[in-house]
Amino acid sequence: MDSLNAIVLLLNYLFVPALSYGSQLALGAIFVSLIYGILRFAYFTAGDLMSFGTMFTILFTWYFQYLGISLGFLPTALLAMPFGIIITILYVLVKDKLVFSYYRTQKSPPVMLAMVSIGTMFVTQAIVRIVIGPFDRRFFDGEKFILKANEFKEMTGLNEGLTIKSTQVITLLVTIIVVSILFWFLNKTKTGKSMRAYSDNEDLALLSGIDPKKVVMITWVIAAILATIGGALYGLDKSFKPFTYFNNMLPIFAAAIVGGIGNPFGAFLGGYVIAFSEILLTYAYKKFFVYLLPESLEPDGLLQLLSTDYKFAVSFSILVIVLLFRPSGIFKGKVL
Repeated sequence: MDSLNAIVLLLNYLFVPALSYGSQLALGAIFVSLIYGILRFAYFTAGDLMSFGTMFTILFTWYFQYLGISLGFLPTALLAMPFGIIITILYVLVKDKLVFSYYRTQKSPPVMLAMVSIGTMFVTQAIVRIVIGPFDRRFFDGEKFILKANEFKEMTGLNEGLTIKSTQVITLLVTIIVVSILFWFLNKTKTGKSMRAYSDNEDLALLSGIDPKKVVMITWVIAAILATIGGALYGLDKSFKPFTYFNNMLPIFAAAIVGGIGNPFGAFLGGYVIAFSEILLTYAYKKFFVYLLPESLEPDGLLQLLSTDYKFAVSFSILVIVLLFRPSGIFKGKVL
């Protein structure tokens, strides 16, 4: 029974949270990877674009709640998310028209575009803070838990309980659906194949008659969709605070680079690599070993490799190691 308690403990505090967090990072990493692969620059506005899309999802959620519209046991944010996506798409297309298109026509180097994206990052941050404020916002409604710890204990007779939040299941299911549709689109449709061809060899793609403006537009549309969905899922699962989304830029970039920048599938897996690494290295294993070891060998300390305060240090360390020893990433994307 003690070994089962140990397994449930890890499932509850490590595996399930990491799976949910990894899904949220994966969505962000995929659109960062797409932008780098097709538009040829590092998009530093990633975290704040997720914040922007989430902000409008929250505003529409509040509006629907004011009108008395809900989805019952599901969060109303799922109903509001398409409206947040539409506004975010319009925002990135206008931003591209007014800012990035000029530097593309000037054939500016990727470093210049990356610096411009830092400027748009501050603009996006300002918009979010002016509209909704810098404070913590919780917008979840509906059924909070699918499985509660006490219910699990009663069913199994174990000392450890397993809690599964509805937001964790929603995050995983939505991520699977969205990523499956995206990979089908990229691999099976004419537009998706055009985007891949443009990413592999821009000059050859142009000679083949591929419309670069259409490719750029679709890339931004996909980025806006993934940013809004990933940001909203993160906010539902935890809470919405603009500065937190800015901080998430580091693990998102780490996930994209670990998987192979410019490789969407690699970025998808990279999200889970970063999430599991962060939680594995910052989790306190004392109680786990208490279940497995005899009383005489029970540990005195927390058996925690790193404090949770150093969670982002894990992402940064992995990022540096990959850039030093395998700059193309696990799945051989483009080299930064």
